Amino acid sequence: MHIMEGYLPPLHAVAWTVTAAPFVVAGVRRIQRVAEDHPETKLLLATSGAFAFVLSALKIPSVTGSCSHPTGVGLGAVLFGPNVMAVLGTIVLLFQALLLAHGGLTTLGANAFSMAVVGPWVAFGVWRMASGMGRSLAVFLAAALGNLATYCTTSVQLALAFPDPATGIGGALVKFLSIFAITQIPLAVVEGLLTVVVVNLLMQYSRDELSTLSFAPRTASRAKVVGAE
Repeated sequence: MHIMEGYLPPLHAVAWTVTAAPFVVAGVRRIQRVAEDHPETKLLLATSGAFAFVLSALKIPSVTGSCSHPTGVGLGAVLFGPNVMAVLGTIVLLFQALLLAHGGLTTLGANAFSMAVVGPWVAFGVWRMASGMGRSLAVFLAAALGNLATYCTTSVQLALAFPDPATGIGGALVKFLSIFAITQIPLAVVEGLLTVVVVNLLMQYSRDELSTLSFAPRTASRAKVVGAE
């Protein structure tokens, strides 16, 4: 992930951009509704974007033309849903391409689809399914599996663009997945643990804001005020 500038064939770059675009449009509308209905959560929105920016900027060279790194999208996905992260993730990727030469403009659509669309949707789905297991475990699984889903998607993108001469797309996919796994599996575990730590801190210092998102129960004092209203 973070396929580098100019690495994908032009047709592939355009196709992935078109595929990612509807999710970004839906995300813009979702952010507008969140900002209107829950303006007190704007700081949490900014925190989710900053978390993704910092983590995904920490790169380790991996497959030729790409790299391994945490994604940071699981936090925003469990707090606000996957559509919001489609926008925040794309903004993160755009700034990284312009300021850090990390990724690229021609590959922005492909990178956005893997990290800002597939990753958050998997993280959100895992969070919903695992929420009965306890908050910390569900957050860990969401962040870790959202990370791995991003890299599986990138492997598919690279395999489609550069099939193996002997074994075709399937052989190339196995090769890319195997190489990514060396660095990405431990990174996914670390990201899951770090996301749990951040969520626990937010539960301590931003509980009321999280309660408006139905992520956490209201504090006793806040509940009394709401009941009085």
